[in-house]
Amino acid sequence: MTTALLLPCWAVTAPGLEPLAVAELSALGTVPGAVEAGGVAFAAKPDTLATVLLQLRTVSRVTVRLAAFKARTFGELEKHAAGVAWGDVISPGLAVHFRVTSKKSRLYHQEAIAERLERAALAAVWNTTAIRAPSAAEEMEDDLGRVPGVQRIVVRVFRDTVTLSADASGALLHRRGWRQAVARAPMRETLAAALLHASEWASPGGVRAVPLLDPFCGSGTIAIEAALMARRMAPGRWRRFAAEGWPIMPAGTFDTARALASAAELSATGVEIIGFDRDHGAIAAAEANAERAGVAGDVTLLRATISDLQPDAGSGCIVSNPPYGARIGERTALRDLYATIGCVVRERRPGWQLTMLSADPMLERQIRLPLREVLRTTNGGIPVHVVTADPSGR
Repeated sequence: MTTALLLPCWAVTAPGLEPLAVAELSALGTVPGAVEAGGVAFAAKPDTLATVLLQLRTVSRVTVRLAAFKARTFGELEKHAAGVAWGDVISPGLAVHFRVTSKKSRLYHQEAIAERLERAALAAVWNTTAIRAPSAAEEMEDDLGRVPGVQRIVVRVFRDTVTLSADASGALLHRRGWRQAVARAPMRETLAAALLHASEWASPGGVRAVPLLDPFCGSGTIAIEAALMARRMAPGRWRRFAAEGWPIMPAGTFDTARALASAAELSATGVEIIGFDRDHGAIAAAEANAERAGVAGDVTLLRATISDLQPDAGSGCIVSNPPYGARIGERTALRDLYATIGCVVRERRPGWQLTMLSADPMLERQIRLPLREVLRTTNGGIPVHVVTADPSGR
């Protein structure tokens, strides 16, 4: 690869979020390519890649393809690996970690595949070392999940085709850097952003000029993400990325991208953003997170329950991740809560749209609103979907 060429990239998403990633990538000036389960292909110059890493909200990781080739024997693997431009993404003195999966291929021993690739990378880049065990790499991660001095290479072997991709993100992109205080069962920031997009309160072009409420805000993830969107603050502004250390990246690329992102920020949200939670500890965590994110003055966080919600004849959006029980006893106990959600929305906020994450049709029925599914995904390994309803019937 050279900087004159477009870098072949892949945006990794949680299942079901691919259309949101396509919309985001398009808004950032790329032309999305193939869409598959769990990701979207796109091409980017180095400056665009830096912007994408800083700005994507619903994508989990971005990788850049180094090579793809057929290999049915270790001899073929070694031959092709010797021709890979490892020096484009590995600087002298770094360690490299190969994350290998193999399916329906003659080369199936993942450690043996990693060993051959390590040899090629170490031979190509001076003073490079290798980390074999994933646990060793994880133990080195800092607060952002970044592994200092380690470049991850994602290796996929499928039907005898070996695809090598360099992890451009470092830490998963949901790790924005501001959420250090968490309440029970926190949701990832990428999923919070997906909820806001699915509600149509937010889009890659901006946010609607109506208030937003999360009555089960926990550590404030939805409210804070909403404030960042409203102020056009790049979600990656507090963190670093693996691609910043790549030899292929021209000097100053990320500095320029950060300066452009900072210049585009707004000084205020222009809309009211409110978070409720009945737990004092959750509100304290949310306040600390909002302060770190730089939006403490843009969100109102209150210790309250949805039953405390006062009537409002205007319009707005309720976007939330209410608790859902994984066990039968928990589900039964939550029926009254979901009935209360529906009652409050119908009677006190008839002009407000409700959007929520749900895992249980039985609990949804207690709301007694015409809920419409807008996307399916997973949360903590549990299948969930996003549903929305307009009590006014519009």
